[in-house]
Amino acid sequence: MTLTRRKFLSLTAGGVAAATTGLTGCGSRSSLGAHDELSLWAWTGSVNDDLIAQAAKGIPGATGKKIALTRIGGDYKTKLLTSLAGKSMVPDIVGLNDDVATYFPNADQFLDLHELGADKVKGDFLEWKWKLGITPDNRMMAFPMDTGPTALFYRRDIFAKAGLPTEPGDVAAAAAEWPAYIELGKKLKQAVPGSAITDNITSTYAYRLAQLPQRYMTPDGKYIGDQDHIREAWDLSVQVVKEGLSANAQNGSTDANAVITNGRLAAFVGAVWWAQLGPKNAAPDSKGQWRVTPAPGGPGNRGGSFLAITKYCKDPEAAFAFITWLESAKSQAQSFLDPVLFPSTPASYDDPKMNDPDEFFGGQKIVDVFAESAKKYPGTYFSPYDSIINKPITAELVNVEIGAKSSDQAWRDAQHLVDRELTRVGAI
Repeated sequence: MTLTRRKFLSLTAGGVAAATTGLTGCGSRSSLGAHDELSLWAWTGSVNDDLIAQAAKGIPGATGKKIALTRIGGDYKTKLLTSLAGKSMVPDIVGLNDDVATYFPNADQFLDLHELGADKVKGDFLEWKWKLGITPDNRMMAFPMDTGPTALFYRRDIFAKAGLPTEPGDVAAAAAEWPAYIELGKKLKQAVPGSAITDNITSTYAYRLAQLPQRYMTPDGKYIGDQDHIREAWDLSVQVVKEGLSANAQNGSTDANAVITNGRLAAFVGAVWWAQLGPKNAAPDSKGQWRVTPAPGGPGNRGGSFLAITKYCKDPEAAFAFITWLESAKSQAQSFLDPVLFPSTPASYDDPKMNDPDEFFGGQKIVDVFAESAKKYPGTYFSPYDSIINKPITAELVNVEIGAKSSDQAWRDAQHLVDRELTRVGAI
């Protein structure tokens, strides 16, 4: 299946703005900033401030050039697509989130990093992460930034109270697969009533999906989101709810943090960034009680960003020098400290900056757990349509959790909605 520009525009919230301006229309084709500046668009928490401050004085390896960062708030994707559509005052370098595949149909708006020598540093990066920035026709549109390896977080004190294993290795052995994790959760709930092993049904689904070698579509455009691997993730999520092991704290609700704060969420399969957004933020008084161990079901990844150079860039070689410096193993280790971006460069995992014990996790070196997850994750194919497929599926899962529909009815309705949306955008 060939992805047309029309199909791409209909995929995104920015499609209306892009269509209005006209991606094929005329424009000045000029990039932002002074002649000696390379403009960078990113969002809050996507880059290390000290590194950016250094590059603002001068890009290492690019004499006479410096970086000018603009942090874009609100709907980042819409603003970026609108800028590209107008072909005027376009940034030289842009950050792209983990939905990088949604930009693939618009890849001609970005430089092919193969042509700038990217393959010379390919061996420095996780292979699966590297591949995510490459289009199906082998155009390297995006350069790896951080990753989102997953693991099992748990409250050691609550596990001890329930008479369960408490050491990371023992917990991992007792919950190596999802069925065993559910059985552990049942024992936990029986001993400590009210305890949960996930915040809601969609979290279980998302993190099981994050472990799978296949998702919703094949690289040649075939929809496979109605096949057994997706139904297995669906049924698993429903089972967790039926066993009473979900806290039923929906994303964005006031309960989302409360179940962490009050200790009801005693275990959670999450990405590395959840450590900061979850327990460290919502339950600072639980410092020392949390531990991390390999997740049931194996390594996974959820999240992670990229950098791309637009075709309007004033100096592609200087821009490439910047992104390879910013995403070097040394720089990524620094970015792990602030803003807690987990590196896509395995050499970073041995950097002393990443290897201090984390007192919040009882002095455990949690980096070791996430590093193994990142290295062993098998990778998968993300399609430009994943986000519009995922939306009705997760919405129908919520209907199951709140008791509005049976699992089978919700599954049928989800597939019907997916079929309608994919037909609407011309994908099937």
